[in-house]
Amino acid sequence: MQKLIAVIGGSSCSPEDYLLAEKVGRLLAKKDIGIICGGMSGVMEAVCKGAHEAGGITIGILPGNDPADANQYVAIPIVTGMGISRNIIIVRSADACIAISGKYGTLSEIAYALQLGKPVITLNSWNEIPGTTPSSSAEDAVNLAISIIQNEKRW
Repeated sequence: MQKLIAVIGGSSCSPEDYLLAEKVGRLLAKKDIGIICGGMSGVMEAVCKGAHEAGGITIGILPGNDPADANQYVAIPIVTGMGISRNIIIVRSADACIAISGKYGTLSEIAYALQLGKPVITLNSWNEIPGTTPSSSAEDAVNLAISIIQNEKRW
């Protein structure tokens, strides 16, 4: 079974964070890790773009009812009709989370992940939250997430 890492972040982001997310997606795909995210714009689009271009699997858990709402790089759109409540599905489905930038929606996903005992790596995100592991680069975030999962014997 392919492992999934949730990449969580804002529907809008800076150009720098977009490039970081794109690189995270590319690196995860090269390590044969699937991406699960909210499937929309911003960080979600960027991570899907990077993974898609590297031949990876991208899953978008959408807030609405129309699969056409997914960004163009989502291979598997899953509609929920749940709005922001879909955040728990994203996190519960993942083996670990990488948070890139983001606001309160990202914060809710971090909180769910920590409550569920899922590792959370932050990259230009909510670094000050106890229980998260800050990272300094896309490579660092990906390597930390994979290392934590492997050490927890989830693989």
